[in-house]
Amino acid sequence: MNRRAARGYSAGMRPLSLWHHELRRAGWVALLPPVLAEVILVVAAVDGTVRLGYPDRGTALVLQSSLELALPLAAGVAAGSLVGRDPAVELQLTMPTSYRGTILRRLIVSAGWAAAIAVAAAAVMVASGWWDRWPGAHEPLAGQLTWLAPTLCLSGLGLVTGAVSGSPATATSVVTVLWFVHLAAGSLIGQHRWSRLLYLFATTRPITDDDWLANRLTLVAAGVAMITLAWLLLRRPSRLLTKEAE
Repeated sequence: MNRRAARGYSAGMRPLSLWHHELRRAGWVALLPPVLAEVILVVAAVDGTVRLGYPDRGTALVLQSSLELALPLAAGVAAGSLVGRDPAVELQLTMPTSYRGTILRRLIVSAGWAAAIAVAAAAVMVASGWWDRWPGAHEPLAGQLTWLAPTLCLSGLGLVTGAVSGSPATATSVVTVLWFVHLAAGSLIGQHRWSRLLYLFATTRPITDDDWLANRLTLVAAGVAMITLAWLLLRRPSRLLTKEAE
């Protein structure tokens, strides 16, 4: 295919074509869940307002939850499905393009898609006034950490679990179980400051307002650390061949 190893892809493949290819490879597993999660919760909020007569605070909570609960879970599951999905990983490992480079591009595609939906939803909420109707909401710029911190953390967890296990099923299960644990055991997590700093839902289920920014920054740092660790683990993707043989 007249590949140039220095560039990592064929001379005829432009960068835009490469990203378009990765977008297709990410598939509906990465692109559809964030859309569905946002649509379902927005429909629930509208239904609660129009039919059930929820007060403003209840509707605002549902909308904030779409950012802090739904989108991060969708992004984490998508990230967990990236490693080990290729049906011909042996062929992938022979290409000049590094396997971890391919996985990183797919992560950027899937997480970037979730981020675009989150920013669009937040902009609509701010413009319509629903953002400020949730008492726990922060000013719009810093408030983007509402979705960014848990999204980065769960995406990092999904990626590093996939890098260690080589199994999309294992990685997505770990992400989903952690999400449910934090959702169900928020009061227990709030009993200690160290666990509060790692709590995923500190905006919609606030524990201590003073810990909010520290909590968000801790989750961001944890997400970056896990993505970095996954990058290092994927430096030798031949480990995936060993796992397939087992």
